Amino acid sequence: MHCYESVVNCLSCGMLLAGLLHLIYHRKAQASYGRHMKPTAPARMVPARVAWFLQEMPALLMPLLLMHLSRQYSTMGRAILLKTFCLHYFHRTFVYSLLNRGQPFPLSVMATGGFFCLMNGFLQGHYLLHCVQFDEEWSAGYRYTTGLVVFYIGMAINIHSDYILRNLRKPKEIVYKLPAGGLFEYVSGANYFGELVEWIGYAIVTRSLPGFSIAVFSFCFIGPRAYYHHKFYKEHFKEYPRFRKALIPFIF
Repeated sequence: MHCYESVVNCLSCGMLLAGLLHLIYHRKAQASYGRHMKPTAPARMVPARVAWFLQEMPALLMPLLLMHLSRQYSTMGRAILLKTFCLHYFHRTFVYSLLNRGQPFPLSVMATGGFFCLMNGFLQGHYLLHCVQFDEEWSAGYRYTTGLVVFYIGMAINIHSDYILRNLRKPKEIVYKLPAGGLFEYVSGANYFGELVEWIGYAIVTRSLPGFSIAVFSFCFIGPRAYYHHKFYKEHFKEYPRFRKALIPFIF
């Protein structure tokens, strides 16, 4: 398949713009799901496990479909990066979602997230399969090693932090408690911090506009949410450690 460079650039710039608009729009309030659900919640709700599963799945299926149709991912660089991207969304689709103990989602939030995952899956998959060019020395470069190490460190932080959050609740219990342990000793949004580190690593190793765009979008999306989680903990827990930051020390 031909590389549609103009499509890649448009989708990447669109993702950057969407992230910045989200950052501006949600300065004073967060999307209505989870602990930030508004009292007048939408009538159409979806169970959390189903919502996360359906929302995240397109980002996994789209690259796999493109790989099946193109059959051009045999080079080491493409294979490693595609599998790295798919690994994140495999975990989000088949592990995180099915173990989730959160509250039901508004259907509109799930649909918006699913659309983003579909576009992101196509963007990253198409770029890695048909646009990116790796020279023979790419895998020996410091950016390759650094990017992958950063990505997998971030993934480990994210998985461990989700484990801590999940085990704060008993089955079928809907209550928010103060997390402790791991990086939660330093930041309120340790799970968000881990995911952000993942995408920074991905941007480093791909050295691409699509990689940069997902890293920036993630920061714009989860940064404000981490801040409002931080604010929630401060308002509802007197024992909340005052030295903790929201997402990244010295920034939030």
